[in-house]
Amino acid sequence: MVVKLVDKALLLTVQGHGSVDDMLDTENKRLAENLATKVSRLKSLAYEIDREADDQNEYLDGMDSNFLSATGLLSGSVKRFSTMVRSGRDNRRILCYVSIGLVLAFFLLYYMVSRIQR
Repeated sequence: MVVKLVDKALLLTVQGHGSVDDMLDTENKRLAENLATKVSRLKSLAYEIDREADDQNEYLDGMDSNFLSATGLLSGSVKRFSTMVRSGRDNRRILCYVSIGLVLAFFLLYYMVSRIQR
């Protein structure tokens, strides 16, 4: 690099001031083109990041509405379950049968899934 600077300095003194301006102008144009290329790449990268962020926000909004609907369903189920527990003796017997049925259904489903995975 030092050699190039010395060579340029010698060249500048030999060729005169007009060629110095031309050489500086050529160097400036080259650097401006490099800068324009880098700015263009940075702009496209920023656009891609913006588009990805918009897609992710849309996805998260969809998940939010899904969770809200699931929360509504679960709260309704809990209300019905609490009403059944608070009611009379006959409903407690039904509740016991339903609970046993759910436990058996869970074990049956577990058994079937474990058989499929083998």
